[in-house]
Amino acid sequence: MENTILLQLYSFLIYLISGIIIGVLFDIFRILRKSFRTPDFVTYLEDILFWLLTGIFLLFVLFQFSNGEIRVYQIIAILIGNVFYLLSISKFFIHINVAVLTFIKHIIGSILKVVLAPIKVLWTCIRKILMPLPFFVINIQKTIAKSDSKIENKKKKKNKQEKMTTERRILKRNVEKYN
Repeated sequence: MENTILLQLYSFLIYLISGIIIGVLFDIFRILRKSFRTPDFVTYLEDILFWLLTGIFLLFVLFQFSNGEIRVYQIIAILIGNVFYLLSISKFFIHINVAVLTFIKHIIGSILKVVLAPIKVLWTCIRKILMPLPFFVINIQKTIAKSDSKIENKKKKKNKQEKMTTERRILKRNVEKYN
């Protein structure tokens, strides 16, 4: 009988620890939500993932330590472990991990700023060089269009003059014939 009570006590402690582990898993998802802004759809996916992982974990523990038998005291132990964790350690766990993730995000951001700074400078220089290019192209097009119109005007004038000289020649010939 003593052996049975020790086994049940051992099982109770296992499920108590399982409740604490579920609380830690829950806090990990809470930390991710506080550290990274995600759309509602991703939050729904995270919730589904949490429940899937929790279910798989509980099934593993059930089959590993009690041959798949579910007893009321096991459920009570899981709840007690989870509530104990959430009321005592959870706030510190979240606070510390959010601070660590924020620090890591800050370091990664600083490293990216240092790495990307030369690229930004290069990009700015390229943009400054290429920015006036459309204006030059437009001005060149306008200049070409103006010179084309001047050339056309000169051609028209020349054609007019040629036409007039041709008409004058014809007129002179006619005048000479009749004189």
